Amino acid sequence: MQGYEPFEGVIGRTLGDSRPWWPTPAHPESDAPNVIVILIDDLGFSHFNCFGSDLDTPNIDALAHGGLRFSNFHVTPLCSPTRAALLTGRNHHSVGMRGISNWSSGFPAMRGQVSNHAATLGEA
Repeated sequence: MQGYEPFEGVIGRTLGDSRPWWPTPAHPESDAPNVIVILIDDLGFSHFNCFGSDLDTPNIDALAHGGLRFSNFHVTPLCSPTRAALLTGRNHHSVGMRGISNWSSGFPAMRGQVSNHAATLGEA
């Protein structure tokens, strides 16, 4: 499998034979745009009025009645990988987020943050 970012550590047969490595994080330019994504945890389709709930969700309903319905998103068992998948549109392992954010193993599949080589919605 091709890696999407450089890895300057060593992956051996055991953890003792391996050496983790952490890349220097990129910093956005001062003129970078601000993007807001609203993500609500523990929410299902049935919580919105447009999908049959009796809860009042007028703004979501207006978007849905105009034809906008996102109904084919797959989640992971943890919040951070799910958010990484949502923000990048890619598998969470391929963008370095197999577990909880802010916990980096020093190895490619578990960076604790989205890889610098995975564009997010804001970058797209």
